[in-house]
Amino acid sequence: MNVGAHVSIAGGLDNAIANQIEVGGNCGQIFTHSPQVWQDPNIGEGEADAFRDGSATEDLGPWVIHSSYLVNLCTPKEGLREKSIDSMQKEVDAADRLDIPYVNVHLGAHTGAGVENGLDNAASALDELDIPDGVTVLVESDAGSGTKLGGDFEHLAEVLDRSEQDLDVCLDTAHAFAAGYDLSSEAAVEETVAEFDDVVGLDHLKYVHLNDSKHECGTNKDEHAHIGEGLIGEEGMRAFVNHPAIEDVPLALETPHEDGRGFAWNIEKVRELRGEN
Repeated sequence: MNVGAHVSIAGGLDNAIANQIEVGGNCGQIFTHSPQVWQDPNIGEGEADAFRDGSATEDLGPWVIHSSYLVNLCTPKEGLREKSIDSMQKEVDAADRLDIPYVNVHLGAHTGAGVENGLDNAASALDELDIPDGVTVLVESDAGSGTKLGGDFEHLAEVLDRSEQDLDVCLDTAHAFAAGYDLSSEAAVEETVAEFDDVVGLDHLKYVHLNDSKHECGTNKDEHAHIGEGLIGEEGMRAFVNHPAIEDVPLALETPHEDGRGFAWNIEKVRELRGEN
């Protein structure tokens, strides 16, 4: 099973290798810079070489880069749209340098432009990217609060359909649950996975952010919990990670660091639920 965490690159991007190994992961996610500011990836040639070599030596991957939180593909504001496109171009170029196959992005919020215009904005913004061969942009499912898009599976399917790019999807379990897709039992997991397949297509599911939720299904509240200890719960998490459709999909955890537990505990829990321990 490919399971890992979103690990820090503090002190150098290549430090992600040791950080991932330390928590017991064999794949995972990184930011190339602080996600709270407009900043270009600042990756030295030595760092890039060390990251590629370390990933190959330790057999880590696939990795995914998470784009800046400031990126808003749905925005009707031209200045923000241009900044978002520029930021995404730099991320896909960084992925190419690092031999990382995926860049993950939220669609963002339409901020009053309306759902249809927001989806058109997102698709056309993505179409402006020059995505290198070997790199795929993943559109992430959202919790769906306010005017944010991506909470409905239909939003994801529409952007994939409207864009000329070959896009795929990252499903966040906590976000999907918050958006109203139940995952708290074996039957609920079967229904939600079947709906995803019907609307988006399981062939587009290339990565999963595996997180439990601190809030009830359908609340649109995005707050992650330890695996099996949130409102999705152990039954739901066990059913999800053992579902045949998820078997070969890499899992990246964004679980909290609290109660004396962090990524290592959660990764171990996932392996336990999968029956690997």
